[in-house]
Amino acid sequence: MNSGMTRENGYEDVKINTKIKLSALWASVTFFYIYGDYFELYVPNKVRGIIDGISMLNSPVKLFSASLLLAIPSLMVCLCIILKPSINRRLNIIVGIFFTAIMLLIAAISFSEWRVFYVFYAIVESILTSIIVWYAWKWAKN
Repeated sequence: MNSGMTRENGYEDVKINTKIKLSALWASVTFFYIYGDYFELYVPNKVRGIIDGISMLNSPVKLFSASLLLAIPSLMVCLCIILKPSINRRLNIIVGIFFTAIMLLIAAISFSEWRVFYVFYAIVESILTSIIVWYAWKWAKN
């Protein structure tokens, strides 16, 4: 049997590299961000507010700032694969803690009848980013 494989109840299991685990977790987080923003368009008056210019992102600076913030998880998908482990580990811990805190804050302030889905996504996202921090923290040295 290969050193990277184990058998549990007859099923073969291959050890997955930490970089790949982290990249997959960031991809999942990114999808949740996209889904949350998409489903928010169905909240009553959301689209009307966007059309009328009444939204949180009602200036070029705010729109760019939000774009910059949400580019980070998407970039982490590839950075997890291409960066050296020592930099990768630190970056995942820092960015993971930052996004966990943001999503917990969003979950805490988003409670309303029409935003239950948003709170759910924020909690799932914070769990995923916490797992990212955990994997990065426990990353074994060679």
